[in-house]
Amino acid sequence: MRTMPHPIRILIADDHFSARIGLTVPINGEDDMTVVAEASSVRQAIENYRHHRPDVVIMDYCLLGGTGVEATKSIRAEFPEARILMFTILDGEEDIYRAVTAGARGYISKSAQLEELLQAIRQLATGGTYFSPEITEKIRAREQRKPLTPRELEILRCIVHGLANKEIAAAIQMSEGTVKLHISLILDKLGAPDRTRAATLAIERGIVHLGE
Repeated sequence: MRTMPHPIRILIADDHFSARIGLTVPINGEDDMTVVAEASSVRQAIENYRHHRPDVVIMDYCLLGGTGVEATKSIRAEFPEARILMFTILDGEEDIYRAVTAGARGYISKSAQLEELLQAIRQLATGGTYFSPEITEKIRAREQRKPLTPRELEILRCIVHGLANKEIAAAIQMSEGTVKLHISLILDKLGAPDRTRAATLAIERGIVHLGE
């Protein structure tokens, strides 16, 4: 890995002001780091990246006007060299997989200690990546699973929200028999014995978020 010729320039993207301040203060206390910009929304994250071209972006999963994954994908599409570190409370394997697929080069839970975050920032800034053994295990587990189709994901969301087969059929304009067939495929892909377990796994893995 190369060394940085100047302090690591950081953009913090988080929808909560207190969270941004909570990161800015300790980061600016490091001799080799400085926060050059903040963002609360997807739009601001993209615009501030264009303007400041930071060395590292600390990206929350939840932003105003969209998600950190969407912001990551847009930034990496325009700036393939962008180094984006997801820093979020979400740690489901699907959450992680979406972020990595979008181009994130690191992923840390907000429950991590400050020293781990600083270590991750330094690794990304010098061309590396940062994924803890636990995060890496979840990525590998997700890669081995069969992905759900958009229709299966739609039906799974209905299951999580407690809809019966008849209600799902009416909601998505599909026959009840076809809904049952899709549910059978969903259970198989998730490795779930029934609808209740499927709903639990969907939430645990970050496939479906409550409130969506």
